[in-house]
Amino acid sequence: MKQRAPLTLAAVAAALAAVTGVAALTAPAGGTASGDEAPAAARMPVERSLLVCPAPSSSDIADTTYTAVTPGAAASAEGKGSARLLGATKDAKPVLEPKEVGKPFGATASGADAPALTGSADGVLAPGWSAQLTTKVSVGRARGVLGASCTAPGTDFWFPAVSTAKGREDYLHLTNPDDAAAVVDIKLFGPDGAAKPDAGTSENIRIDPKSSKSVLLSSLIPGSQLADATAHVTTRAGRVGASVQVAEEGVGSDWLPAATDPAGSLVLPGIPADAVSVRLVAFVPGDEDADLKIRLAAPNGPISPAGNEQLHVKAGMTASVDLKDVTRGEPGSLLLTPADPKKAAPVVAAVRVVRGTGAKQELGFVQATGPVGTRATVADNRPEENATVLSLTVPGDEDAKVKVTASPGTGGGEAASQEVTVKAGTTQVVAAAPAGGKGSYALTVETLSGGPVHAARTLNLPHEGTAMFTVQTLSDDHSTVAVPRAVEDLSVLTR
Repeated sequence: MKQRAPLTLAAVAAALAAVTGVAALTAPAGGTASGDEAPAAARMPVERSLLVCPAPSSSDIADTTYTAVTPGAAASAEGKGSARLLGATKDAKPVLEPKEVGKPFGATASGADAPALTGSADGVLAPGWSAQLTTKVSVGRARGVLGASCTAPGTDFWFPAVSTAKGREDYLHLTNPDDAAAVVDIKLFGPDGAAKPDAGTSENIRIDPKSSKSVLLSSLIPGSQLADATAHVTTRAGRVGASVQVAEEGVGSDWLPAATDPAGSLVLPGIPADAVSVRLVAFVPGDEDADLKIRLAAPNGPISPAGNEQLHVKAGMTASVDLKDVTRGEPGSLLLTPADPKKAAPVVAAVRVVRGTGAKQELGFVQATGPVGTRATVADNRPEENATVLSLTVPGDEDAKVKVTASPGTGGGEAASQEVTVKAGTTQVVAAAPAGGKGSYALTVETLSGGPVHAARTLNLPHEGTAMFTVQTLSDDHSTVAVPRAVEDLSVLTR
């Protein structure tokens, strides 16, 4: 009998607590004592944000850039604040300490000794605090551009599109930002269901306080090669940051981030226009099979890839389909929806993207992601021509108006903003850069009306004829939290 993965809400609760740093307040059941309706909650800026960044590379010739930014004051945020990212070891020194709202700060590291980072921001620097690490490795097995957005620690992660096949090395990086040990379990699911790991190798993995550990996924099931698989990472104790670093022989390397929580409909935004191979990998954690309609949101509207209009995914099993060059020279985003709207089984998904041919291939991943919501930011965009490509997608039936802001660069320049209308069912590419900007800059996307809007940024850093790239999706930064207003003025009790 195949083993099925449970659906949990722990990740949602932990991530919200980690990002907001503010306790949620709820009204008593049954409303107010007088029977009056409670006043609407106010949106207030978060007081503290936490981030975790994985160790960038095991290559001695790796060059890594760290960039962090708080995009702007949220709601009534004002006053002072502090932010720092430091090595994930006890008594580590700060690597990056941003000082101003709206201006990105950067740092660099070389070689294989650059550590995983953890950090927090508080006060005026907390709302929307974002960070990115970008690593370039010019030669060798791990060559490529590897990009990862630093994330809040959590307790539940899904990684569709991992592999234990020959020629692939997929390392799960686990970072514990807290002062107590974390305990982690890893489950792998292939096309036939749950893989049976060697005894004791995938459960009760201890991550010491303020430390990180990497686990080679193929070592959990020696002798078993899964070309397409899904990893489920959960914690029994504590919380961690989790990301998968992929190196594929002759193709390149990049980070595979965790996919958004299981849902009946998914959006995978920002697939490059010149992709020569797009492989979709999906997994159903629940007990019901899923039949998915596959569409590509292109610049002129949604289209169905000929011959691959649907994908059947059995419960508890990983399914995949090779969509080849589905974008056909135009930027696009994959839309996955239930073939029968009345049967919407929750699914997780990601795509493996390859650009180039022969010895000039390069690898990247795009995971299913949630909408940008009120606001989302991606750091470390480059001012060189065609280096940064921002893709905006509206999967629904309502057009959306968004505001795109490019911050000043780390070396100077002035912020620049523009409003963009994205038609329903399309993917639009936006060029945005600071005026006279030098150095890395941040891009912030705000939903003004309509939507929802999904977004991704492709960073192109070509090297000797190879189109090295990395794609990072943008998610709501949750820079504000709802705080219910008091029903009665109780200040008299403190006088």
